[in-house]
Amino acid sequence: MARIAPLNIDWKPDRTTGEPVTEQIVGYMCEQVHSGNWPIGSRLPSQRALAEWFGVNRSTVIAAINELSDYGIVEGQHGAGTRIVSNTWSLMLPGAPDWADYVDSGFFKANNDTIQAINRYEFTPNMTRIGTGELDPRLFPKAMWRQVLGEAADEIETLGYPPPEGLPELREAIAAHMRATGVDCTASQVLVTSGALQALQMISVSLLPAGTTVYAESPSYIKSLQVFQSAGMHLEGVPMDDDGLNVQALRGLLAEGELDTGRPAPLNARNRKGNAILYTIPTNHNPTGVTMSDKRRHELVELSVDSRLPIIEDGAYRDLYFEDDAPLPSLKALDETGMVITLGSASKSLAPGLRIGWLVAAEPIVQRLADVKMQMDYGASVLSQWTFARFLTNGMYDEYVAGLKRELRHRRDRALVTLQEKMDGLAHWNVPSGGFYIWMTFDRPIRMNRLFQLAAERGVLLNPGDIYDFAADNSLRLSYSYTTPEEFADAVDVLAAVARELA
Repeated sequence: MARIAPLNIDWKPDRTTGEPVTEQIVGYMCEQVHSGNWPIGSRLPSQRALAEWFGVNRSTVIAAINELSDYGIVEGQHGAGTRIVSNTWSLMLPGAPDWADYVDSGFFKANNDTIQAINRYEFTPNMTRIGTGELDPRLFPKAMWRQVLGEAADEIETLGYPPPEGLPELREAIAAHMRATGVDCTASQVLVTSGALQALQMISVSLLPAGTTVYAESPSYIKSLQVFQSAGMHLEGVPMDDDGLNVQALRGLLAEGELDTGRPAPLNARNRKGNAILYTIPTNHNPTGVTMSDKRRHELVELSVDSRLPIIEDGAYRDLYFEDDAPLPSLKALDETGMVITLGSASKSLAPGLRIGWLVAAEPIVQRLADVKMQMDYGASVLSQWTFARFLTNGMYDEYVAGLKRELRHRRDRALVTLQEKMDGLAHWNVPSGGFYIWMTFDRPIRMNRLFQLAAERGVLLNPGDIYDFAADNSLRLSYSYTTPEEFADAVDVLAAVARELA
């Protein structure tokens, strides 16, 4: 391989032009790469040498190299300095677009830094995830999937575009599944979505006007997303207790301003512009694991009707209630006026990669959202829909979920024993009745950002509670669903050690 000659630099920035020196250096280096004077693979001189040649501070050189690195033109290589790795001409044209401006002005708001870090760490090898909202891949029912996919290979004759509402067979199967849980619905009231998250996205862009106030439990899963905020809506937290969302507190919040009810607000009300809805997870709440009591559910539906407050009920974890008593009725089962839209998902119980969710609502809402879905993706995957329909209709889903709930209950019980052994005196926590999560709060203030980073450096990925809350809460969402009890215990050893260092 031919040896690349050292780079020749015989230029200095012109301080009389008014153009920032850093940008002059970036422009010069881009031109050298573009012209071929500095070929790909060339190693840049040291930062100190570049600073001397250009007659600038080393910090100016670092800023320029960082900008070139962001463009993908240079790359730092451990032990080998900084080398030129790309000569992509479009990045070097005068007046090239500032993509950061486009990104910042886009429709979807960026996740906060901690959530972005979690999303990156989740794909890091050998990272133990004790906050993740996903099932252990080792629980995947391979034999069932082989049978169902084998049947698919024999029976599916085409994979054309499906109806936007979803395959008729799946809509019928989901309606039957929902009726078994107490929700009186027909297939025409079911819309199949590409995960329950898509249902929220479609609702936010097509049913709710900008400026809508979205009430949600504090803390809440929806606070960790930017779905409603990206659509120009305002989130407002409602306190929780051991029985779930505090309906009395919600009543007080509603009284502070006039909703779109057609009735005058109380005399002491502030003027709230726009409409309002409630987003709630009444069963196996994410992130706290709390299940709303029966009395509280009836009170909430009554308040919804009285205040004309529509409810989005997220039932993603409803099938995973594993205590001996029967699951409490969903809010949709108590709804006699059409105020509740309920969401479901196969992601938590069967497979997140299936990307199948659904909503149950009045037919006009289903048809409106089906039109929106047609604009988004022409319908959810036919193969995924067919697969989930077969799981539901042949009894495999119920059989699998029954075994899964036994395993999750075992893991929860072992996790609670581990916390009692290793975290007693450091924190306190709740006992969930199903789902994935234990909500743990430290007894003394902890620097949560530092806790998150130190744990990650030691191979343990945490989900800090404040990504779900409306204020700092000194809490963690712990998950027993992704790890074995032994792996969970080892990770809590690390967590306890780091927490003691920071306490």
